[in-house]
Amino acid sequence: MDHQERVAFLFDQLAGEYDRVGVEFFQPIAAGLVAELDPRPGERAVDIGCGRGAVLLPLAAAVGRSGSVVGLDISPRMVEAAAAEAAGASLDVEVLIGDAAAPRLPDESFDLLASSLVLFFLPDPLAALRAWRDLLVAGGRVGVTTFGPYSDQWRDEVDAVLRGYAKPDVADARTSGQRGPFASDEGMEALFREAGFQEVRTAKSKVSPRFNDAEHWFRWSMSVGQRQFWEAIPENDRSEVKAKLLTAVNQCRVAGTIGFDQEVRYTLAVR
Repeated sequence: MDHQERVAFLFDQLAGEYDRVGVEFFQPIAAGLVAELDPRPGERAVDIGCGRGAVLLPLAAAVGRSGSVVGLDISPRMVEAAAAEAAGASLDVEVLIGDAAAPRLPDESFDLLASSLVLFFLPDPLAALRAWRDLLVAGGRVGVTTFGPYSDQWRDEVDAVLRGYAKPDVADARTSGQRGPFASDEGMEALFREAGFQEVRTAKSKVSPRFNDAEHWFRWSMSVGQRQFWEAIPENDRSEVKAKLLTAVNQCRVAGTIGFDQEVRYTLAVR
């Protein structure tokens, strides 16, 4: 499988439990992006890499029936789940299977484009941003989310162990999401300017996922991109590695609760 096929396969695996294990993570990140983009009734919006709809559904509610929203995702099962979520909420959206790196959409004149926690998965982020720019009308708005720093203890004692089993070309939000332009606000802003965007700015927020116990964290870890790290661990070693990580997770406490604090970066611009 090539890179994008592996990403599609991974998120097909995750679709059933993704954002559904009782952890506040993707929803508050999405809410912050929608707030920064300030969608208005009647606007045409597209959500690139829409997943199960954390950004897509609030966008649809904001633009209303006088507007339109399209969601695009490379995972067929994520597309199916997002469409079901929208139908359950009585929201009129179109959800399509497609590649975020080179989106092909029936309408290429959107007022705003959102993409949450997607850009760092793509093989050529600059080329993707240039393609996204072409989807916007003049003056159209774009907003993406990426990750800033997070709790040192969690990074060093939990995620570092899992990362040690990853293949060099594995893309993950908190590994590739900390390198190159994704390592700083300035790097992201420069990337957007190189792609031809104007009025580039950065906003910040923080999410603080908390877990009932270490096993709850393990279930969450298997429901997000980290799953690929678990699957890279040799089968004979998995029980030992899991036991080691559950012990480390139990020691990562914030105000007596298990969890970490994650900075979220919103990069926003105008065509």
